[in-house]
Amino acid sequence: MSKYLLEIGCEELPYKFIAQAIEQLKNGFSKFLKENNIKYSDINVLATPRRLAVIIDGLAEKQDDETKILRGPIKNVAYDKNGNLTKAGEGFLKKNGVNPQDAYLQDNYLHAKVEIKGKETANVLQENIPTLILKMQGSHFMRWDNFEEKFQRPIRWIVSIMDEKEVPIQIINIKSGRVSRGHRFANPNTVEINNPDEYIEKLKSVNVIVNQDERKAEIVRQAKAEADKIGAVPRYSEDLLEEVTQLCEWPVAVTCEFDKEFLTIPEEVTVTVMAVHQRYFALYKDGKLTNKFITITNYVGDEFENIKAGNLRVIKARLDDAVFFFNEDTKKPLSDYVEGLKGMTFQKGMGSIYDKTQRIVELSKIISEDLGKTSETINRTAQLCKADLCTSLVFEFTELQGYIGSDYARISGENNSVVEGIKEHYFPLNADSELAKTIEGQIVGIADKLDTICAVFVDGKKPTGSSDPLGVRRAALGVIKTIIANHLKLDLNKLLEKTLELLPVKKDCINDIQEFFTQRLIIFLNDEYKKDILEACAAKNPLKDLSDYVSRVKAVSAMNSPQLLESANRIIKILKEPVCCEINSNLFKHDSEDKLYEAIKSMNDTDDYNEYLTQLNGLIPSITAFFDNVLVMDNDVNVKNNRLSMLTLLKEKLEKLCDFSKIQG
Repeated sequence: MSKYLLEIGCEELPYKFIAQAIEQLKNGFSKFLKENNIKYSDINVLATPRRLAVIIDGLAEKQDDETKILRGPIKNVAYDKNGNLTKAGEGFLKKNGVNPQDAYLQDNYLHAKVEIKGKETANVLQENIPTLILKMQGSHFMRWDNFEEKFQRPIRWIVSIMDEKEVPIQIINIKSGRVSRGHRFANPNTVEINNPDEYIEKLKSVNVIVNQDERKAEIVRQAKAEADKIGAVPRYSEDLLEEVTQLCEWPVAVTCEFDKEFLTIPEEVTVTVMAVHQRYFALYKDGKLTNKFITITNYVGDEFENIKAGNLRVIKARLDDAVFFFNEDTKKPLSDYVEGLKGMTFQKGMGSIYDKTQRIVELSKIISEDLGKTSETINRTAQLCKADLCTSLVFEFTELQGYIGSDYARISGENNSVVEGIKEHYFPLNADSELAKTIEGQIVGIADKLDTICAVFVDGKKPTGSSDPLGVRRAALGVIKTIIANHLKLDLNKLLEKTLELLPVKKDCINDIQEFFTQRLIIFLNDEYKKDILEACAAKNPLKDLSDYVSRVKAVSAMNSPQLLESANRIIKILKEPVCCEINSNLFKHDSEDKLYEAIKSMNDTDDYNEYLTQLNGLIPSITAFFDNVLVMDNDVNVKNNRLSMLTLLKEKLEKLCDFSKIQG
């Protein structure tokens, strides 16, 4: 078995492309090797801002030999009346390099057995890698020089080695060799790679940690070590850590600081300036933000004063702006900004942000009444939830909407519940972030998201595979998670209808929105439950009560009764259409009919679905006896309809849980 290394060296790649490139290369090489019948044990993709590397381990030295049975023309086309090959038959054999004596007829068709000798793996790689690399996709691919081919950034060098031997390839104008390049400021700057096994360590000798996971771990280690020096703790999101990892080849953590006066502005502003705008790690001590931060440099050397001074200049300018906007904004209360929302368009045809706010207020009242939670703080939160969009600080730092409104509400003397509700109504911010804890945040957040979703659908811009206007998938997930996590008894069907009524443009798209919500619900729960069970339980209007739906899913998922499933499907197959005649016990001809009817009537209509499932299982002997002793389709129409009516009643009992026909046995 062999080991192969491919390294594509480039100008600095955008950090957002690197994760895509890793996935594309892994999937692309895996598919390519399988299609070409080349065995391998592992594919490892490594990446830095200046290189993409693929290491394939356990690689077979040649393709496996392959035997193929090829089917040609039908007999009367392949042979003439005298049994001789026609032009069509000869053409088929010649095309596939088969001698006429090796051809044969099978199932009335001409067949040929072809032995395909496997090529050397090195030759297959040589022939296909340039195409494989240039098939990669991403935004802002570019041309350079006079070449027609595109790539994310200009390619500057290539290394292509199998074991100790070069596998020469050429991509655009660059021919491969053994020489790789190190960090831009390393001395020496180049290194010769003799075999794939030494690649990672040799790059370290020229200040490149090519393994992104190792680089990430090194950043975490260094950040902790720097923070420990001052008894602090670094805080950063996984997204920020990933971004910083893909921005450097040789990470070095440096601690910097800014003036303490900047700690007087809202913490979220300072942290956002550091994390989002400058990619710094904030440092906390005793749970409080400090005026120190860590920057991860892509640096070779031990002189850090210029680095510290440069970063301080940048963050001071950003924070000076934030202080100015904060002081100007807080000269008047948050409520004074509401009027300004009239000049901000929400969505074409859907009015201004002020109009949207009034719809949120109305929807929040309806939701509050449904939950029995009406209060002035909910109404006040709805009125002020979008006010901060008119402030200078949110205009500068859009990602802080909600957080700034919350701080300004606190400064304006609003109730603490309103303060929290304004911030939380945007929650969850992403798939993994926290949910609103206050009832104000929950109710106003649901109202806001429903309005956005319905407006997008009415405008005919429902999400597709590549498009998600205004993040409606995330919004729908936020509504679903908030309702389920807090056991809110809400009828989403009713709320969606009311939301559509409040919009200035009318369109009958309720069914599309309901289906959209149902699919998001199934996708959300699919990690925990089987899809067929989720779809079976969704047959009974899941949006009417999401908590009830989840309870049914849990019960059916725990069900272990093939007999019940078999009985249910038998009933469903017999009942093409429901028969709803009044059941007449005088028409019973066998005591099994009477026993089944009494068993059905004795069932308690409980919402304890585990108990309900136990009752259904208790019906199995009666159902079995019924089918064993009774012909449902009796010649007497009245008897037949009586039996079908009883099965219809039984089917209704089953459908309280789910549509059993959708469950895979």
